[in-house]
Amino acid sequence: MPQNRRIYLLDPKKLSPETIAVTFAKTSRSPLAFDAIADELSDARSADFHEKWVVGYGHSSVAEHAVLHIAVENVSRLAIECLESNRLASYTEKSSRYQVWDADHFYIPEEFLGEQLHGLFSQTCNALFSAYQHAFNTVSESLTKQLKRKSDESERGFQTRVRSTSADVCRYFLPASSLANVGISINARALEHAIIKMLSHPLQEVQAIGEEIKRNALDHVPTLVKYANPSPYLISLTDNPALARFTKPEGDHFEKEEWCSCIGCDRDGQERILAALIYRFSHSSMAAALDKVNRLDDEDKGPLAKQFTSIRGTHEQPPREFEYGSATFDLVLDQGAYFELKRHRMMAQTAQAFTPYLGFAMPKLIETNGLSDLFRRMMDKAFATFEILAKENPAAAAYVLPNAYNRRVMLDMNLRSAIHLIKLRCAENAHFAIRRPTLRMAEILQQHFPLFSELLSPCTDETWQTVEQEFFTETDAR
Repeated sequence: MPQNRRIYLLDPKKLSPETIAVTFAKTSRSPLAFDAIADELSDARSADFHEKWVVGYGHSSVAEHAVLHIAVENVSRLAIECLESNRLASYTEKSSRYQVWDADHFYIPEEFLGEQLHGLFSQTCNALFSAYQHAFNTVSESLTKQLKRKSDESERGFQTRVRSTSADVCRYFLPASSLANVGISINARALEHAIIKMLSHPLQEVQAIGEEIKRNALDHVPTLVKYANPSPYLISLTDNPALARFTKPEGDHFEKEEWCSCIGCDRDGQERILAALIYRFSHSSMAAALDKVNRLDDEDKGPLAKQFTSIRGTHEQPPREFEYGSATFDLVLDQGAYFELKRHRMMAQTAQAFTPYLGFAMPKLIETNGLSDLFRRMMDKAFATFEILAKENPAAAAYVLPNAYNRRVMLDMNLRSAIHLIKLRCAENAHFAIRRPTLRMAEILQQHFPLFSELLSPCTDETWQTVEQEFFTETDAR
């Protein structure tokens, strides 16, 4: 007898995350409906199931059905880098664009609790926050006089625009120790890996956060994260003797023209994307589909590519076949821009340690409001403090560095991910710090993938050069 379709939610108020995970897992061998399976379970039986199948036999995918929503408050933005490094999770954090930090809202690392270093660290952060507050008030007052209300803009909307524009500029003073909140939604399988990474991290704050998250998670998924412990392998990577002789500086220097380099791009990426699309909608092998594409001249490839670039809706993603072409970039961008970039977790990212040795960026509104001398003094102060702290602990010394300082990061992304990045980070409402590198990458990608230049074109008349000229005084000051 045909069965009627049923679609419903399992209520997390009535069922624990572990029980929900077992309910879904059992459907592979049980003919019962999900709610009937759930009725037969208890927390104890669910724990026994996970102990046997997830822990004992390694069926870890079951743990993906147990989802937790974790509120993390008053942690440093440096620590948030580790928290948000997990690909299969969702995050929302306190924004430096739309909120203003209080004067004492920074973390003091345990690594520097000795009287002398503690005093130096606190004094430097207090100076940075004081400069931040002064700059914010100065820029806000200036913008209130200079900007005009738009015809359809309320007074409240105008003040919000002034506030966010001021925050966009003045966030360059804020150090990595600035406290923030972040909400995390993550499944238990990814959470176990995240906790292992945190417990193996060189910063004591991150280790403590990992321990606290694990302790709280054990109340809801007692079986699925209880074996999350520090990884000797991950710990060894941070202090690896075999790498030491290759990672010591050898007169490296930062050159302006090196800030965005495409160090690898698929030469036949366009052809493989077209072949993959043919493959999907035919019965050819990939080799045969690729041969068909390679036998086409450019005049024929263009119309074929057009079929897959001109029929999408505004909010539609291109098909997954666009993942068969990729590019690798080596970037230097300010820490604030890196914080925007790191949210794009579907690409591979390798960030170097945060240091002051690549110089800093200075927004133009800092200079035009007479704040450049103050800005440089604060950057010099942070640099000097970093060098003293780094003798004690190089990793923790980064807490004192402001968002203005530059960071080097390598990206490897497929074309589908690149299209999403360009659409989001070249938009008018994106911060100018992230628009600059994204516009530059878009320009390079269009040169390498001309058949898909329409998808890789920003919806703006801006270029990375115009952004640089309009918003920055310097981007690599030392």
